[in-house]
Order: sequence, then structure tokens, then C-alpha cells
Amino acid sequence: MRGSILGIRHGYQKVGFKFSIRGNWHSVGNYNVPFCLQSTSKPLVYALVQEELNQETVHQYVGHEPSGFTFNAISLDPANKPHNPMINAGAIVTCSLLKQKMNLADRFDYVTKMFKRLTGGEYLAFNNAVFLSERETADRNFALGYYMRENKCFPEGTNLMETLDFYFQLCSIEVDCDSASVIAATLANGGVCPTTGDKVFSTNSVRNTLSLMHSCGMYDFSGGFAFEVGLPAKSGVSGCIMLVVPNVMGICIWSPPLDKYGNSVRGIQFCKDFVEKFNFHNYDSLIHSPKKFDPRIRKAESRAKVVVNLLFGAYNGDVTALRRYALLGTDMNLGDYDGRTALHVGAAEGNDTVVKFLLEKCKVNPFPRDRWGFTPLDDAVRFGHTEVQKILENYTEENKDNTIVES
Repeated sequence: MRGSILGIRHGYQKVGFKFSIRGNWHSVGNYNVPFCLQSTSKPLVYALVQEELNQETVHQYVGHEPSGFTFNAISLDPANKPHNPMINAGAIVTCSLLKQKMNLADRFDYVTKMFKRLTGGEYLAFNNAVFLSERETADRNFALGYYMRENKCFPEGTNLMETLDFYFQLCSIEVDCDSASVIAATLANGGVCPTTGDKVFSTNSVRNTLSLMHSCGMYDFSGGFAFEVGLPAKSGVSGCIMLVVPNVMGICIWSPPLDKYGNSVRGIQFCKDFVEKFNFHNYDSLIHSPKKFDPRIRKAESRAKVVVNLLFGAYNGDVTALRRYALLGTDMNLGDYDGRTALHVGAAEGNDTVVKFLLEKCKVNPFPRDRWGFTPLDDAVRFGHTEVQKILENYTEENKDNTIVES
């Protein structure tokens, strides 16, 4: 599912970025160099906690307002809660909420498995040297932890030392631009990993996470970033920025030199140049910004060509090609001059994986009729494909209340 898209290139040295849009990839620079997530783990943990508990429970312990202070400030909001999950205080509290009944080893194992799903199986590791260094130089975070414990910020029964170790461990998880771009793309895709189709997060969790990334994700430059770039993002002191264009793509930029806020200097410049060239700022006017390019507007591929490609993919059992068209928003019910759809062809050829994909993932009409009045089920019966026949019959029975039969 790899292919070119957009074709953005910059002359930055020692910078790697890679982004994906529903299966399409583009890479520039040192995109295979490992680095630690650091603070870019915070929105992911926040989303995980929402999946386990719920939004209301999580925000009993942590707020959702920008703090107005540095990311490691020893301060709480007027309700005696950390201001938001994107600063250290809030991230430590969300760590305390995640899988509270598990021991530390099992909690870390759970998170790494979930992060691996977010990457679509791409690179993920743990840097023990960084973890030990984090713990050794964490006086400020220990002070934060004790201050919050004094103010009863943690759920009952929280082991503060374990929680802080857990927090340091998550900051020390290693990725590269390959894997981090898939994480960003999963957030852009409503919680569904675009390379595997695995639904990791619910749409509500993703919506809340992106909202806080937009308002609080870039340290003390969050307001300036929202103003100039207008997209949700999260940075880390490893030099990483994960940028999300909702419903379009995820981008990972990695360049270690940091500005005074702790954000990647070249990463910030890339994000500014990106929205200067492309119409992705949330408040860009698509009508009155003629100088910007909107890559979401594609030259219309002729309907006839799309139909041919759909039917050819179904004939060859090429689910990858069909998935690509589905992710581009193609109507998978399209038929040719004779009314033959991809489901007709898949059933006639006995391609059960194609039939399952079209029915279960694309939710196509199971009973379209061609010009001779045949349905896909008729074709499966006529050509003796009993496995496909069973799939169609079972699907129809399970979904009979929602089935539309064309006459």
C-alpha cells in the first residue's frame, strides 16, 4: 500500500519525517533513526485511559484547560487538579489511572502492546538508558508527585513511586519516524490504524485527544502554534513533533535541536511552511485562499476507469486494491454497463476474501441485480462456489433487518 503522495521536500539537514494518508507513505531524511517518545506519549496515554474508563471519570482527576505555566510547573487549577493531560502533572495523574489493578510490569506490557497496534506493527522499543537517566534526574517530577499526593489528586490506593516509574518508562519508549507517523495517522483516521484496519481507539477518545493536542500540545508555544499552524500536534524534548491533519494524514517530524520552549526548531518551521503551502490550517478559507494548494482535491478519475479497476480487483482477489479505493471514499456499489458490481465478480469467481471484505468492511448492498436479474448469490450458486454462497446467506440472515433488496 505504499505510494507517492503530495511530494513535499525541504532542504533541512538532520531531519527525518514520514507521513501516511490511509496507506500512502512518503519519507525524507533520517526517518529510520530511533528516538524516545518523551512527551508525545502523553496524548496516547490520555486516549488509553479514556478507553478503559470514560471521559467523565478521567476529568474528575485532570482538567482540560491550558495551564498558562511551563509544562513542569508545580501548580494545579482552581479545582485542585492538574490543568490538562499534556503537561507533566496531568500525565502523571493519567498514568495513575491506567490499569490501576495491574502490577507495574503488566501495566507497561499492556501499553507497549497498545502502542504497537497504533504503529501498525512498525518499530517500537524501550530505551533503558534513557529511563534510568529520567529517573535519576527527576527531582522536579518527584516534587510534583508529592505535591499532588498532598492535594489528593490521585485515585485511592495509588503507589506514587510506581506511578512515577511508569511515567518515566512511557517517556522512554522508542519509535522512529516510520512508526510515529502511523501513530499520528491512526489519530487522523479516527482511531483506526490505516495500515492494518485495526480499530485501536474510539472516535470520541480521538476527538478529545486531538482537541487537547490542539490547545495544549506544544508546551508554552501551544497558543502560537494553534494560531500559526491551526492543527493538533504534540512535541517532545527528543526533537519529535507528531502533527495530525484530521481525516487526511499523520506526520512525524524529528529534528533534535530545540527552541526555548522545548520544541524542535526545524519541526516548527516545517509545520509553518506546510500550512503556508497547503490548505490545512483549520481556519483556512477554501474559497478565498487561491494561492494555497489543497491536495484533498483530486483530479476526478473517470467513473468507467474506477469501475474497471474495482471489477478487475475483485476478479483477481486483490483485496489491497479494493481497500485502497474504499479508503479514498469510492462507492463500492458501483457497477458496469450490465450492472455487474465487484460483489458480483467476487462471487462468480469464488473469491471469498473479496466477498467478505465488501460485505463486512464496505457494507455494500448484498443483493444488487445485473441486467439479467442475477444477484451475487445467484452467481455463487450458478458457478458452484459453496463457501461464497454460505458467506452471502449468513451475512443476509445476520443483517436481514438492514438489507436492501433491489428489484
